This record gives sequence, structure tokens and C-alpha cells, in this order.
Amino acid sequence: MQPRAVHFVESLSDRRMAVAFLIGISSGFPWVLHGSVLTLWMQAEGLSRSAIGYIGVVATIYSINWVWAPLVDQFRIPLLHRMFGQYRSWILLCQALLILLMWLISSANPADSLLLVGLYALGISSISATQDVAIDAYRVKLFARSEMDEKIPYASALAGAGWQTGFTFLGGTLALLLGGETFGFSWPEVYRLLTLFMLALMLIVVLSPPPCADDDDPRAQAGAAQSDSAARQYRWLRETLIDPFGEFFQRCGLQLAVGILLFLFSFRLGEAMLGRMSLIFYVELGFSNDEIALYRNFLGGGMTIVFSLIGAFINTRFGIVRGMLVGGIAMAASNLLYAVMAEVGPAPWLFVVTLLVDNFTAAFATVCAVSFISYFASRTYTGTQFALMTSISNFGRTTLAAGSGAIVDGLGGNWALFFVLTTLMVIPALIILVWLSKLLENHRTAETGTGESPSA
Repeated sequence: MQPRAVHFVESLSDRRMAVAFLIGISSGFPWVLHGSVLTLWMQAEGLSRSAIGYIGVVATIYSINWVWAPLVDQFRIPLLHRMFGQYRSWILLCQALLILLMWLISSANPADSLLLVGLYALGISSISATQDVAIDAYRVKLFARSEMDEKIPYASALAGAGWQTGFTFLGGTLALLLGGETFGFSWPEVYRLLTLFMLALMLIVVLSPPPCADDDDPRAQAGAAQSDSAARQYRWLRETLIDPFGEFFQRCGLQLAVGILLFLFSFRLGEAMLGRMSLIFYVELGFSNDEIALYRNFLGGGMTIVFSLIGAFINTRFGIVRGMLVGGIAMAASNLLYAVMAEVGPAPWLFVVTLLVDNFTAAFATVCAVSFISYFASRTYTGTQFALMTSISNFGRTTLAAGSGAIVDGLGGNWALFFVLTTLMVIPALIILVWLSKLLENHRTAETGTGESPSA
């Protein structure tokens, strides 16, 4: 067996890789609750495409979770912290709150009380965004600094595969089958039944191992030296509100840091626009809920797991920047297949081909993006800096994508033209990436031997 293949097998056999995959499911599953299930529920109640698109603005909260991310890094939850540590305790608290909100949203009806349903959906996305901070930090800290180059791309791939599994393969398929023609449960009943799935995810977190200890954490060293109450309060405020963001810009430099954030903002905007309206498109094209569950969620989500691993292998072979460039072009081009679907109609074979291509390019791009963020997140302020970068990325994917329904309506329901527009949206990101690659090369040269930056 070739050395690279041996390394691939050895990396995947690490127990922590399984943990990265399983907690990735916990991260993706809540998007079913404020995304696909709510979308189909609102459509069944007769709400417009614009209303369905605008309700997606609740996901904007993912783009600002960096505001309270320092609390996840700093605040210790009584009792839970002693039993499960800093990040697992936060994950468990968030999952318990999600179960409560699932019961609450199931008691309302979007046709009669859209505002109340929207508030519950906002609560779900807020708790989910907080859970993401803890999950991302926990996953990064499962590995020692010396393992980052070898392990993080595969952990990122499995985390992305887990996210897709929670959102489409398990959570999405299960939700659509329960609410579709096969079982015929009402959408409120679907929410209540899905709480059982969340309980299983909580058990996974309980059984997961503690993170790798960092002996060089400056906060731990400083804590022993300061006992004065005022000094402790000042240090807490500094570490919570200033140091996490200041350290990122200082370590990367202003130009590189701004370039990173601009790229993350624009990289997946077109994909997000498509994704927000995809379920509506499938239904209007003529596919049933059961067909969507089979093709999009079961087949597409299942293949994403394989595609994520392939993406990780390519990523470690060719480097993150080149992988992102290829992945971005392929991801955008795959949107054109949806334009072909809009012209051809509900052809199952074309649906399958489109999903296979789209899932491969999306999985590849996700692996590159998560690996990219992981490399630039500080070991000391992991949760906060990871949240900062993912929040910038999510702003384009959530807030701006909320207007996708209005765009389709403004185009008179011309789906083909809409998908062509989503393809063109990647061009600014690719231009930024070319510029960013030069900055990254300079940064990599300056940081040689520190393990803080990815290879270009």
C-alpha cells in the first residue's frame, strides 16, 4: 500500500475522527428544524415563496454568533462543566434547549401565527448557532497542535459529512418521510417525533472523549498569577471582548485578515441562494415529498459522506488554496445543471445526476473552507475566532440568501435564469482568492515552523 494511502487509512481509524463525524450531525440537524421542515410546513399552509424565503432570515443569527462566542470560551456552566468540561457542557445545554423549542414550535401554526412561529424558529437558530461555537472549538481541540497538518483536513471532511448527514441523510430524510406520503404525520407531529433524534445526539456527546489539553494556554498561566478581584475582572473582560479578535488581526496582519473575511463572505453565496429555494423548486417542478426524501436527502446526503472524504484526500494532496479555486469553479458550474432541470422538467435521472455533481462540489468546497478556518483559528481563542470566520461566511449564506424567494418572484418564476445568476455569484470570490493566495504565500513563508498557517 502506498504511503499516502496508509496515512489516509491511519487517519480515518483514529477514534476522534468518528467523534468529529458524530458531533457534525448535531451541528447540521437543527437546520432541518428551521429550514426544510418549516419550509414545507409553510408551503403546505399556502404561504408565498417570498414569505418562505424571508423566514430564512432567522438564520442570520449564525452570522453574529461571534458576539457571544467568548462566553462559550470563558463561562463555565455550573455542574455540567465539572462533568463534561467547557465545550461538551455547552453542547449538552444547547441540545436540551433545542428539545424544548421543538415542542414549542409544534404548538403553533404559521398560517395563524407566523410571527410566533418565526420567533420559535429564531430561538432554534440562536441556540443552534451557540452550539456550533462549542462544537467547532471542541473538534479543533480534540487534536494537538502538532497534529493539525495531518489530522484537521480529515476531521473537517468528516465534520462536513456529519453536518450533511444531520441535515439531509438522517434528519432531512427522516423528517420528509414522516411528513410525506409514506407516514403522513402532520408537521407539528414531525417536530415532536424528531425530539427523539435529538436525545440520541445528546447521548453521543456524553460518551465523547475530553479535548486535548493545551499546556501553552496563556490564560491558564495568567490565572494563577492574579488573585485580586479587580484584576480578575479586568482580565476576564480583556480576554472576552478584546484579546480573541485582536490576536487574530495581529497574528494574520490586517491585509490578510481582511482578505480572509472577504473571501469567506462571498465564497458560497450562490450555493446558499440555490439551497434556500431548492425544496420549493423541487415541489414546483413536480416531485413529491417522498421522491425528494429519496433523491435529495437519502441518496444525495449519503453520497456527500463519500465525497467529503474524497475532498479531504484531494485537499491534503494539492493544498487548500488550489483546492478552493477548483472547488469554487466546480461548485458554481454545477448550479447550471439546475437550470437544465428547470427546462427539462421532473426527470428522475437528471435529478440524480444533478444531485451527485452538486453534492460532490459542495462537499469538496466545504472541506476546503472548514480546513482553511481551522488553520487560522487560534488554539487559545478557538471558539471565538472560529465563530468569527464562520459567522462572516454564514452572513452571505443566510441573511442575503433570505431574499432568494423575492428574486425568483421578481424574475416571474423563471427558475433557469435564477440558477444562472447563482452561478455568476462566485466570480467575485474567485477574484479575491487569487489575490489572497499571494498574501497566504507571504504569510506561510513568514510563519514557517509555527504550524499556524495552511500550506498554499
